[in-house]
Amino acid sequence: MKWICCQLGAREHYAIPRALFRLGVLQDLVTDAWVPPSSLLGKICGRQSKLRDRFHNELHEGSVKAFNSSLIVFEMLARARGLSGWPKIIARNGWFQRKVVSCFRSQPSTSDHQPILLSYSYTALEPFRYAKAHGWKTGLVQIDPGPEEERIVTEEAARVPELANGWQPAPPEYWSSWREECKLADCIVVNSEWSREGLVRGGVPAEKISTIPLAYEEPGVGQFAEPRLQRKYPDRFTFERPLRVLFLGLINLRKGVARLLEAARTLRDEPVEFWMVGPVETANASTSGDRGRVRWFGPVTRNQAAGFYRNADVFILPTLSDGFAITQLEAQAHGLPVIASKNCGKVVENGVNGIILDEPSAACIAHAIRDCIANPERLEKLASASRVRDKFTLEALANQLQRLGVTL
Repeated sequence: MKWICCQLGAREHYAIPRALFRLGVLQDLVTDAWVPPSSLLGKICGRQSKLRDRFHNELHEGSVKAFNSSLIVFEMLARARGLSGWPKIIARNGWFQRKVVSCFRSQPSTSDHQPILLSYSYTALEPFRYAKAHGWKTGLVQIDPGPEEERIVTEEAARVPELANGWQPAPPEYWSSWREECKLADCIVVNSEWSREGLVRGGVPAEKISTIPLAYEEPGVGQFAEPRLQRKYPDRFTFERPLRVLFLGLINLRKGVARLLEAARTLRDEPVEFWMVGPVETANASTSGDRGRVRWFGPVTRNQAAGFYRNADVFILPTLSDGFAITQLEAQAHGLPVIASKNCGKVVENGVNGIILDEPSAACIAHAIRDCIANPERLEKLASASRVRDKFTLEALANQLQRLGVTL
């Protein structure tokens, strides 16, 4: 059975299509942009361009169908029309779905060729309708807990309106389209028990849901892999050599940033420094934490992110809700201990390779960080055990997808 994977963006570094390609069952990756470094677009886009991440060398011999020119036109028109926020998200999702269906229609088809179509949530409806009309099997990769996550963020925005930055819930048509996707899906893949529980509370039949964790494979695996970093911590942290706490990702309410900044204020007199790396989606963020203890770095490339992972002492993810949060695996690939909430993929083993927060509150965050400040030797033990476990490898992902395919 062959698989077609539809993917808007470079989610999880193309882990699912790469896993399917290794199995020899990937028929096509259909995506919005594909930019090999040797291509004209790859040569002319700047070093900071997001398009530089729209390629993976492992798939260079695979069948990839992309819409580079159409994407550029869409983005230009969206900018000219002043589209932003939800109107732009919905317009982009619709554009991608139309391009996918048009791509399917342009391909020769036979009645005995019925692949499995795997598509990510919120961009799957029209491809699924086409697939069902042609007798294909369909799998929905659900990136988050759905409406349950929106409820959580709505409550947080009401709690800290000064940081909400005009946050708005999704319009009703967004969720009605998603519910139709769920109905058309033969199976729904989530990446964590947190997501599965959220979907079930939202009315999705539990028997449709399969939990398959994300996978991460650091660049240079095998004979070209870099030697594992052996972290050394000072005998004690001081204001000259503070504990360096890294947050890397979207800086928004959903990720627990408001609680993290509250904890930073609590710890303003402690030898700790918070590194905030990623696009800022909250209002007044830079004035919400203590200026002397919080440093803001903005968006970075993947290569730049690796430098932050190497130089930090501990990674923190106090998320209120995440479908998985692959940054946990990225941190572990760099031997970095992780402080995480329970509201995401279960990557951290409490007291073994990191710390699990009892709840993502400012008090719990501050308590965990104080423990790290007071016990550098414990932090070093956590770091020595922090690595990507076998259950989060591409091989494990491939095996689970293969087993899922047999059931469809």
